[in-house]
Amino acid sequence: MENEKKVLSPDQQEEILGILQVRFEKNMNRHNGFEWSNVQAKIESNSEKLWSLNEMEITGGEPDVVGYDKKADEYIFCDCSVESPKGRRSICYDREALESRKKHKPENNVMDMATAMGIELLTEEQYRKLQKLGNFDTKTSSWVKTPANIRKLGGAIFCDRRYDTVFVYHNGAESYYAGRGFRGLLRV
Repeated sequence: MENEKKVLSPDQQEEILGILQVRFEKNMNRHNGFEWSNVQAKIESNSEKLWSLNEMEITGGEPDVVGYDKKADEYIFCDCSVESPKGRRSICYDREALESRKKHKPENNVMDMATAMGIELLTEEQYRKLQKLGNFDTKTSSWVKTPANIRKLGGAIFCDRRYDTVFVYHNGAESYYAGRGFRGLLRV
């Protein structure tokens, strides 16, 4: 995938832009005061970012605009699927964790998958901000960026929402579950 061109065909571009526009217009509470035409112009000016948004979509993330960074002049997209993206579940935290498993290795890991998609893994703080825009992960959970001191000791952290509260938990980084995936963020 490293040498693969990250460009969509004109038909794919039209399809993903249509999906993103419908979602944007349907969920104005996530980005009140933003204009789709401005967002679309930013997306169309960067084919690799459009490719990454498409990757977020096809893995079940349902990306949508959740903010704008004035200083960097970038729109912030985040996975807004109600539950952790289906195409990104049953994976351990990183390559080191994957290689440490002797049996029953998962097919992939969060960090490699996010890098290949061209997106960032949410931090705990970003996850909490997302939860202010809706109720996410009420039946699933999502890995979040783990602080180096925790990861160094073999752990990784994940979050979910239960009882109208966001919880942060820990697990061995090599663990994986059918109901745990990850959410990503993309700046465009």
